[in-house]
Amino acid sequence: MDAETPVYSIGTVARMLGVSVFTLRMYEREGLIISHKSDTKHRRYSQSDVERIKCIRRAINELKFGIAGIKGVYALIPCWSIVNCSQQDRANCEAYKGHSKPCWAHKHESNTCTSRVCRECPVYQKLTDCAKIKKSILAASVPA
Repeated sequence: MDAETPVYSIGTVARMLGVSVFTLRMYEREGLIISHKSDTKHRRYSQSDVERIKCIRRAINELKFGIAGIKGVYALIPCWSIVNCSQQDRANCEAYKGHSKPCWAHKHESNTCTSRVCRECPVYQKLTDCAKIKKSILAASVPA
């Protein structure tokens, strides 16, 4: 099974991680996760989604981050570098200019991400655990 294949129901993920279904819905509403919606509009999650939620839970329980803090950390992910945005794209990108929420939580207008499906974007798919997020931020902050 591919780590990106959405196979788990919201109830299954809630039981696996010891959280409520309401909590998972709230994470989605806050832009921390993007669930896959089946043809019948049921939420489905992949193993990568489960890893992302584990990272969120560690940030909340161990590091005492709030939702706003996690969104701020996600906003620091250098998405423009990962998807190789042009300077013009960066000038038209709220994710590049802002720092309040992850790139996948923005409406993308007039830039390269306009035609992307955020759930399928490498920024969302590849940065599922805390260590990968930290590496991506560090790599972008090191002068070339």
